[in-house]
Amino acid sequence: MGQTITEKILARHSGRDEVRPGDIVMCRVDLAMANDVTAPAAADAFARMDVATVWDRSKIALVASHFAPAKDIASANLMTRMRSFALEHDIEHLFEVGRGGIEHILLPEEALTLPGDVVIGADSHSCTYGALGCFSTGVGSTDLAAVMATGEIWLRVPESLRVVYSGAPPPWIVGKDLILSVIAAIGDDGARYMAMEHTGDTLGYLSMDSRLTLTNMAIEAGAKSGIIAPDQTTFDYVSSRQAAVGRHRDWPTLASDSDAAYASEVRIDAASLEPMVARPSLPSRAVPVGEIEPVRVDQVFIGSCTNARIEDLRIAAHVLGDERIAPHVRLMVIPATQRVWQQANAEGLLDLFAGAGASVSTPTCGACLGAHMGVLGPDEVCVSTSNRNYVGRMGHPSAQVYLANPAVAMASAVAGAVAHPAEIRPDAPNLVPELVVG
Repeated sequence: MGQTITEKILARHSGRDEVRPGDIVMCRVDLAMANDVTAPAAADAFARMDVATVWDRSKIALVASHFAPAKDIASANLMTRMRSFALEHDIEHLFEVGRGGIEHILLPEEALTLPGDVVIGADSHSCTYGALGCFSTGVGSTDLAAVMATGEIWLRVPESLRVVYSGAPPPWIVGKDLILSVIAAIGDDGARYMAMEHTGDTLGYLSMDSRLTLTNMAIEAGAKSGIIAPDQTTFDYVSSRQAAVGRHRDWPTLASDSDAAYASEVRIDAASLEPMVARPSLPSRAVPVGEIEPVRVDQVFIGSCTNARIEDLRIAAHVLGDERIAPHVRLMVIPATQRVWQQANAEGLLDLFAGAGASVSTPTCGACLGAHMGVLGPDEVCVSTSNRNYVGRMGHPSAQVYLANPAVAMASAVAGAVAHPAEIRPDAPNLVPELVVG
């Protein structure tokens, strides 16, 4: 019997010819990541291990992202602890405010996550990097400290769930709509501790930006990881990022065998999809936007590790055109990284958003987790391009959050209520290749 791509990666990294679901393996790690929330606890756990220094200073990334820029003294202390650990151990990849951004968009930009890698991050959305054809998953800070000390991690090999998408996506359909349709079909724990493997001819129509959104939300279905076997789109993206940042490393070309075993399979007819909107307060409560009852919107957030890439901002700008934000709506646009911010600025997108009445911020995760830069008040309604709409996630427990793609989000900001983008802009965007600047 053959192996899935996930099993092949874990076998290569554990010195085995093959592994099977349920096996416990000790895997070599290619990159360990933590942010300003999780790095301090990891640093403290590392100090208790009485280890002289980290296993490889070039294979650890520390990113100021969640409370960046520091919103109060407590968050400033967290960043100080992360910085001091980075300086003490001469960590090569420390991404400061103004020189980084949201980790799950930043690391692929920096060519630090490559096909075939094992990536361990102290953040639940570390599954994002699987879009590049690597095994990536989130762990707690103590587990990450052990990785920083040893360069290894023990894992139980997950079963794999195969998702098969078929057909050309209609106008306005991007990766966010595909993954919301999957979660609606299987539920919030329908892929519990599985590797969610995305396949099918639809992937050939998706940019790398959309693919990264697919794998980003694997955790919202309870998955251990998300993964897409690399193809020419992957190779072109990785090569362009390596050239842009001057960082080169070879990678293997891996794919699932035709006779690999899967625990289950889900089929999605992408050609028949409409833009999806997840109603409060679970991602699994996603339905086509046309089924949403009219609801007045107080705030719209375009950002997060799910949808704050340059493609997302271009889509939002296309819908906006020369319209203005509804008077009663607050629109927050937060580009994912400093590079995305600069690219959007060079293309005039930020000026377009600001001129229409939006707030445009420096890269941060803040609004997504209800930390700062857009916390919701009692009973407020928000349309968000983020990944979670759990009770209290973005602010007050009585607030209601609808998850959507950037086109639906911007259409809702203009209309003042949840809206299909075609109501604002009849023609869907003709997207150009994603960010390739240095």
